[in-house]
Amino acid sequence: MLTLAITLTIALVLLLGGGLWVAFSLMALGYIAIDGFTGLPPGPIFGSDIWSASYGWELTALPMFIWMGEILFRSGLADDLFKALAPWLDKLPGRLLHTNIFGSGLFAAVSGSSAATCATVGRMTLPELERRGYDTRLAIGTLASSATLGLLIPPSIILIVYGIATEQSIARLFMAGILPGLMLMALFVGYLMLWSWRHPTRMPEADAPLPLRQRLRETGRILPLLLLITGVIGSIYGGLASPTEAATIGVVLSLIIARLNAGLDMTAFRESLFGAIQTSSMIALILAGASFLTTAMGFTQLPGQLAQWIAAMNLPPAILLVVLTLFFVALGCFLDGISVVVLTTSIVMPMVEAAGFDLIWFGIYLVIVVEMSQITPPVGFNLFVIQGMTGRDLLDIARATLPFFLLMLVGIVLLSLFPGIATLLPSMMGNT
Repeated sequence: MLTLAITLTIALVLLLGGGLWVAFSLMALGYIAIDGFTGLPPGPIFGSDIWSASYGWELTALPMFIWMGEILFRSGLADDLFKALAPWLDKLPGRLLHTNIFGSGLFAAVSGSSAATCATVGRMTLPELERRGYDTRLAIGTLASSATLGLLIPPSIILIVYGIATEQSIARLFMAGILPGLMLMALFVGYLMLWSWRHPTRMPEADAPLPLRQRLRETGRILPLLLLITGVIGSIYGGLASPTEAATIGVVLSLIIARLNAGLDMTAFRESLFGAIQTSSMIALILAGASFLTTAMGFTQLPGQLAQWIAAMNLPPAILLVVLTLFFVALGCFLDGISVVVLTTSIVMPMVEAAGFDLIWFGIYLVIVVEMSQITPPVGFNLFVIQGMTGRDLLDIARATLPFFLLMLVGIVLLSLFPGIATLLPSMMGNT
């Protein structure tokens, strides 16, 4: 087992370090594992497994949710978020910096993507916050961190990937992500309020309050997004639609809303479709490679032996979580979130089940840890997005996100102490 583990680790470092795509790296690892450690013919296994991983009804939810986010990203509909939120947040300690948090939370509920959330919200908030004199580092930190909510708040692409990889109910995972997402938002908001109280001189003057009627009129800009969220999440939670059907509803509603908002022409429609195809193809290829690696791991019996080894150590669940957190954060420094999930599930799941963790709860824990990796160099996707928008140094952006990284650690501790944060809503769904 040790020889296999060392061989695969070295191979993974060399393949990824050499610039090979993640999907092909996973396929190569599976081939090495089968050919070098089982004596079985890897070719037929590879062909059969890649084919079987390339189709499936549950996979159709993935491109539909991605397309929905692309439509909103390109239609300009999300630009109304700032104008709708600003009049209500200007009197809250931290004032308009909260638009990054609440805007990301709302857009996350219709995009499912951390990078899309970061790019869309950042384009409308960062220039405006800089113009009004808000602390640039804090604005960047709140944006990069809050955009990770796109991985947690349903419909989350990475939760779909986790559900497929572990054969868990995607509908339950979606429901499990709601309260932890709100918990992280509350932690971020609390930090901003505390910071503004401690540094009142670094906060710009508040704008003159708008009349109530005008504030309500501005808030009306956000109603289309709220309707879209209700249509997607409500149809799942109410048992009216499966996640795949809800994704289709979301695409149709987003097309209608974008068209009525005069933000969707043929160019935007074509770009959204091509963008969704590119992203979906990339994820599907990674899933196929991960499926082959999972099969290879099964033949080598490495996951089972690793689980037995961990079980023989009799690690308390809390210590196991600490070890896994360090492992996932370290891995997330070099891989994107989806790759972390699909690369580790075949190895980690047996020991997680042996430790008695609820797999729905563990999925939410894993996504929060992956969120942390989105703001850690050198491969923190959100850092790259913000660097592209601002031109600032990558390490400077990473330092701006450090307080929020620590708040996510606090979130993991709270989730461990109070697992009902993640399991309450799924438990109310019955057998859905």
